[in-house]
This record gives sequence, structure tokens and C-alpha cells, in this order.
Amino acid sequence: MAFLPFNIPKQKRLKVVIVGGGYAGIAALTNLLQYAPDTDITIIDPKTQHIKITHLHETFRYPLTDLLVPFTEIENRYGCRHIVASVNFDQDKLQECQDKKQLILNEEVLDFDYLIIASGCESRAVDPIRKDNILSLQDFTIANGSDLLTKLLDQGNSSEQSISVVGGGATGIQFLFEIKQFLNRIKSKAALRLIHSGEHVLEQFPDGFGSYVEARMRDMDIAFYPNTYYREQQDGQILLTNKQTKEPFELASSLSILFLGKKQQNIFTANAFGQVIVNQEPLQNIFVAGDCSYYQSLGSNTLTAQSAVRKGKLVARNILRHSGFPGLLEPYLHHELGYVVSLGPSDAVGWLVSEGNLITGIPALTIKELVEAQYDLLLVGIDTYLV
Repeated sequence: MAFLPFNIPKQKRLKVVIVGGGYAGIAALTNLLQYAPDTDITIIDPKTQHIKITHLHETFRYPLTDLLVPFTEIENRYGCRHIVASVNFDQDKLQECQDKKQLILNEEVLDFDYLIIASGCESRAVDPIRKDNILSLQDFTIANGSDLLTKLLDQGNSSEQSISVVGGGATGIQFLFEIKQFLNRIKSKAALRLIHSGEHVLEQFPDGFGSYVEARMRDMDIAFYPNTYYREQQDGQILLTNKQTKEPFELASSLSILFLGKKQQNIFTANAFGQVIVNQEPLQNIFVAGDCSYYQSLGSNTLTAQSAVRKGKLVARNILRHSGFPGLLEPYLHHELGYVVSLGPSDAVGWLVSEGNLITGIPALTIKELVEAQYDLLLVGIDTYLV
């Protein structure tokens, strides 16, 4: 069912509004135009550029501009329209959009046949009062990691500098290893440590992930503080709490880089076809995809780029199915076929096909690069995803 929209169009041209220009939104855009090239698409996103956010850790090696695609370029390539704006939905607004088939934005009325919500979810907030010696994922979306770190190291007063990475999930681990190898390249003697609230890193993955990564951390002299809560980064020190004993303690720290995970707010529940559910009923013309969605289906709801792309592609096909005859929709059944975490430019850990099939080193890194190349091709309109 995934290969063709399988519909006989009832009308010549559809109007589709996509709220969110991340992985899910772009996947929906490209797949709509793949099967129905005359679709009139408006994409709404507060940024001026699409960011390949899963590559941000690589900006310690490559310029950030390599990961940015201006929405003006997407407009020119696909003939769509981009509006720089944010949109927030509650259940009343969703129902109103469904009833009127329109979205009012900055006093402009956007009529649509279908609405796709692909606005993602935010990273958890850092300290309410930002300090110069604290970074978060958001900082790496506006500047190269190498530039940020060099600037902060250069302005440090202590000859014995130390960097604290907080968060042992996939994002934190990928940044941790890139930072370590960047420090080696610039011959910095700054110490590096990982602060993590769990007992082991990458706890959401098979056990082999954590043990492999922790062994590599020991090899590279990266200190590890498990079962530790982050409280605050001050001038020259980081304040922490032991999770088990509740005892506070502090360590010398020139800089904290916080990867506190995603804040799952404004999550929209959808049926197995991607249609938003309001008051226990699906809205026929409003679909949701990406990190802001939870599908009531057998498919994967993980907060990954893979799931976001698959959901985006699915809702595109289902819009075309719903708009035509006989209108049979396709359920979301996708399960991830693997996942790889990068450990710098020459190492990685992951699984393929089965979670028990652990792969490491160059083979894992090769698989990661192939998966990411698929998305790069999708951005330019070449769909190599078979399922």
C-alpha cells in the first residue's frame, strides 16, 4: 500500500497547508508533489531555513551552512509558498479549522483542503537566566560548534579548564564524542565529563549500546558521573546532586552544555491514518506528523527523524487517498529497521534489522551515512524510501 496513493482524483488541484518545516513537513511536501505535482502547498515555519538538526554535532567538523536549506530555495524548487510564522493549536481551534477549512494567520485567511501539523516538539528549557558559560542545542542551530567552543575556551580565565556535557541520550553522546575529538585536534587540555541522571548512557537502546559507549569513554579519558542530577552552572563550577543519596556536590566546570531531552507538550493524538482526534473523533481533513504526533497504531512513535519522515510520507499519501475515489486510507505500520549513534568521525554504535544485532565502528557509521543520504535525496525530490 505504501508505493502508490491509489486514488482517482475528484478535483483538479488540492490546497494543502503544512505547519512546520522540519523532517515530517518536508517529507509530506515532497511526497505530495511526487504523486500530485499540481498541489498548491503553503508551508508555515518560524525559521527562514530548514535545519538538518540531527547533524548539528558535526559542526565541530563542518560549517553549519552545510546543514541549512533556505526556505526560499525550497519555494523555488517546489513552487510552494513559505510564511514565516508560528501557529499554536488547541482543540477548539482545530475543530474550527476543520469546520471552516481555513486557517487565519496574521489577518490573512488561508483556505485549504487539508491541513498537516508537523510542528515538532521543543527541547527542554535550560536555566531561566542564561549565562555565557551555558550552551544548549538551540545555540548550535545558529553557530558552528567549533566557533562556540573556541570562543568560550579563549575567554576562560583558568589554565585548567573543564567542560561538562549534561545528558546521556543519543544527542548528548554524539556531541560528547565530537567535542572530545575537537579538543584533541586543537590540542586543548580541557577536561571533559558527562553528567547523566541514569545509571548508564543510552538506556532507551539495547544494553550493548551503553556498555560500548562507556568503554569508549574510558578509552578517551572522558569522566562519567551517572545517577547525577544537574542543578546549575555557576562561574567556574557546576552544582550537582547525587540521585541516590540526595547529597549536593560541586565540580570545577568552565562550561556546561545541556542536552536535557525533548519537552513533549502540545502532542496531538491521531488515528492509525494520521488524522487528528478531537473529542474522540478524527478530523477528516487535518493530519499530524513528526514529534508532535502520537498515532494510535502499531507503528513506531519514537521521537526520531526516521519516524518523522515516515509519518510525513504517510499523511501525504493518505491526503491523496482521502481526496479521491475510493478513499481507502493506509494505516501507519512502520517500525524502525535500525538506529545508529555516531561517536565521532570514525566510530558509531547501532543495531540493524533486529535490536539484538549490534554493529559498531565503521560498519555502523556507514549505515548511518546511507540513511542520512536518503533524506538528502528526498530534499531534492528523489525518494529512495521503499517502505
